[in-house]
Amino acid sequence: MLREARVLMPERQFIYVADDVGFPYGGWEEESLKARILALFARLLETYTPEAVIVACNTAFTLAGADLRAAFPGTRFIGTVPAIKPAAERTRSGVVSVLATPGTIRRAYTRELIATYAQNQHVQLVGSPHLARMAETYIRGEPIDDEAVRAEITPCFIDQNGQRTDIVVLACTHYPFLANVFRRLAPWPVDWLDPAEAIARQARRVVSPLMDAVEPADEDLAVFTSGQPDFATRRLMQGFGLRVT
Repeated sequence: MLREARVLMPERQFIYVADDVGFPYGGWEEESLKARILALFARLLETYTPEAVIVACNTAFTLAGADLRAAFPGTRFIGTVPAIKPAAERTRSGVVSVLATPGTIRRAYTRELIATYAQNQHVQLVGSPHLARMAETYIRGEPIDDEAVRAEITPCFIDQNGQRTDIVVLACTHYPFLANVFRRLAPWPVDWLDPAEAIARQARRVVSPLMDAVEPADEDLAVFTSGQPDFATRRLMQGFGLRVT
């Protein structure tokens, strides 16, 4: 998502925030996680005063998006939610799966999206407890087990009365890093729907261009809540063009 946002807003500085202390969010108890998210944003907004915030986590935004907007009315929040509407519009078979964290699957917000946009489709909700950590391992260049990944994605593939899943919504922002692995291990071809580009376009609409910007944007930063990312993580962030603070 950072990549897509940079392409559309090259004149802007970006601050990438990773809550490595709280990761992964999928298994948290809801009220505790909501309190953590609100407290974290209170500190971040005071420190960095951003013009807008992309909440690049389905679990966080489906749980606390409304509370963030209520608590910080002067900040524009661009949320990340499961791409159920575009999936329902694109599916030909009428069978769609949503691959997410257990937390996102539990949300009433997710159920409301289905009720609003996908009443006429069969939507399979698949909550993976392990894929987010696997993705973190993968992007660091460490090996992951094919069979373990296959076990996580297999419930997405439904053959219902001769109609098979043709779209899998990637409803966790870690999952697109594994998209090529998913394609290789899938029992049949599907469209792995990544909403990153659409979210970046929404951010571009919200944040007006700096038409008079003649100097390059300031250096992009990476902030970790632990304050102590390991060497592999620092090297990864440098590869993304981010300076770890």
